Amino acid sequence: MTITANASTGSEEPTLDHLVSDFYGYQDFLTADEQRHAAEFRAVFEERVRPIADEYWARAEFPKQVIPWLADLGALGPFVPEVRRFENTAVFRGWMALEMGRVDASVATFVGVQSGLAMGSIHVGGSPEQQADLLPRMATGELLGAFGLTEPYSGSDSARGLRTTARREGDDWVLNGAKRWIGNATFSDFVVIYAKDEADGQVKGFLVDTDLPGFRADRIEDKIALRSVQNADITMVDVRVPEAKRLPGIRSFRDVATVLRLTRCEVAWQAVGVAVGAWEAALAYAKDRQQFGQPIASHQLIQDLLVKGLGNITASIGMCLRASQMQDAGVQKDEHSALAKAFATARMRETVAYAREILGGNGIVLDKGVARFFADAEALYSYEGTREMNTLIVGRSITGFNAFV
Repeated sequence: MTITANASTGSEEPTLDHLVSDFYGYQDFLTADEQRHAAEFRAVFEERVRPIADEYWARAEFPKQVIPWLADLGALGPFVPEVRRFENTAVFRGWMALEMGRVDASVATFVGVQSGLAMGSIHVGGSPEQQADLLPRMATGELLGAFGLTEPYSGSDSARGLRTTARREGDDWVLNGAKRWIGNATFSDFVVIYAKDEADGQVKGFLVDTDLPGFRADRIEDKIALRSVQNADITMVDVRVPEAKRLPGIRSFRDVATVLRLTRCEVAWQAVGVAVGAWEAALAYAKDRQQFGQPIASHQLIQDLLVKGLGNITASIGMCLRASQMQDAGVQKDEHSALAKAFATARMRETVAYAREILGGNGIVLDKGVARFFADAEALYSYEGTREMNTLIVGRSITGFNAFV
């Protein structure tokens, strides 16, 4: 990338060069203004995030100093026109997920939770008053949110299997239950909790402040992927939430699915970014590493691995780009984003494995640039819908038969 000035000074604008991994020049589908903002993203992530990513990943800590940088870039405000710095298109949001993922999937996941799932829940289901109060403050990083859907015994079957309950008592709701794998929950100000209304059996959404009595979030320890993401086990025992904190637009799981529909394609883009990050590191290593008196990049078997990885990346970008274009046009369906997520994460998994193979033993140490991507890929492969669940969504679409159970 050509950087004409340090992005933090603002004196000159960075320009966006094509990534070597963008073999077909998909970047050209971005408008000139989007490319300018993409260059700012890339500059900040290269200059500020990449140097600290391995350190925080190894310590299993989240680098909170990145939050103001993300807010300044506009990464946290796609649903807030007052603070948004770029046109809110699915194509641009997807490309930004790629740019973030190719440097640090943990930071990209933080953004996905804050600006996608948590803010998306308020955007879809919040009252006008809730939206006006919360979304601008979340866009600046003043308020941090999390998204509480997955449970210890309910993941892929969340549409039917939620065990967390909500009971109306006067002007309050009483919540009881547990959530698992809730990103950002250990330091968020509130969590959007989805619970089943005991009265009608429908899923409702609640803005649950993390300092309420009966609410507890414990960090999940000893992860081998996305270690910087602060995932939590949440328990709620008679947590009282006022009616004013209920999301009135969330009346059933169909509304929750609308929120997930906003972000699933971006997870596919993020997976492409992880593949790109590993592949670019492997390419640089192969050009530098000497074996048998010459760079290993000159060996046929190494070139074979690099080309297969590049093919995976190129195909995945094309699929994600088209799915995002369909989302912008208002014609994308669940099966379109599901296919992109299933395909891109599977090809990511292959590509990071090729990259680790190219590095040999050096592929399992952090300082060679591949190991973190190799590990993080396992989390992206599963979250926001497993490959199996997304496959069944697509299978139902093309056959007309529901094979979920």
